[in-house]
Amino acid sequence: MYLAEGTEKAALIDTGSGIGSLRTLVESLTDKPCIVLLTHGHVDHAMGAPEFDTEIYMNPADNAVHDEHSNLEFRKGSLQNVPEEIVSKIEESDYIPLRTKEYLPLLHGDTFDLGGLTLEAYACPGHTPGSMTILFREERSILLGDACNPFTFLFSDHCLYVEEYKESLKTLKAQTDGKYDHVYLSHGTGDGEANMIEGVIQVCDDIMAGNTDDMPFDFMGEKAFLAKALTPTGRADGGVGNIVYKKERVWKPKG
Repeated sequence: MYLAEGTEKAALIDTGSGIGSLRTLVESLTDKPCIVLLTHGHVDHAMGAPEFDTEIYMNPADNAVHDEHSNLEFRKGSLQNVPEEIVSKIEESDYIPLRTKEYLPLLHGDTFDLGGLTLEAYACPGHTPGSMTILFREERSILLGDACNPFTFLFSDHCLYVEEYKESLKTLKAQTDGKYDHVYLSHGTGDGEANMIEGVIQVCDDIMAGNTDDMPFDFMGEKAFLAKALTPTGRADGGVGNIVYKKERVWKPKG
């Protein structure tokens, strides 16, 4: 989650899993009016949004994904990799209730002037149909989030095929080239290589060419492959970015 603050407004980008009061934390960090932007509708990014009574934006292409991930049993199941000593402390009442209103549309080209800091929204469908990235114009930084990172999940049925995803990345690169020097991510340390988009485009090319290591990968019961082998310090071949994918989801079906 990222809290961006200008001289007039603030913007909370993503809201985590919706367990406990994120709003209380945000209000302790800024006293400015704060809007909410959701990069996508997944359980670990969008579930805390209903706690806020401000403007909440999400790409409507992710409505179906969001609704699936909002199911309480799905939310509980998503914690299976969280240490038991943490999960055991979570009460039923800690879960933020489901949204009761439609969110405002977050669309490609939207801009948000926070006062001295302008946020620009760029679409990058792939990880989800409505995945968005956020450029911090004056800071010359971009939040790629889960849309393009060192472990890009591209194996679920709602993800785009690798072939389609590559085109999304090529478009994003053309639209943002020269506009940023730093990359923010939504997992790990939060920092990514400045050439992350180019690196993941190359991974797409390698998958389509069959030039992959295909390390078996299992996540919440779904079996897939990690395209490039990893060491404790990064990719074994020294490259940037990675993709978790399924063999049957490389090429978009014809017709």
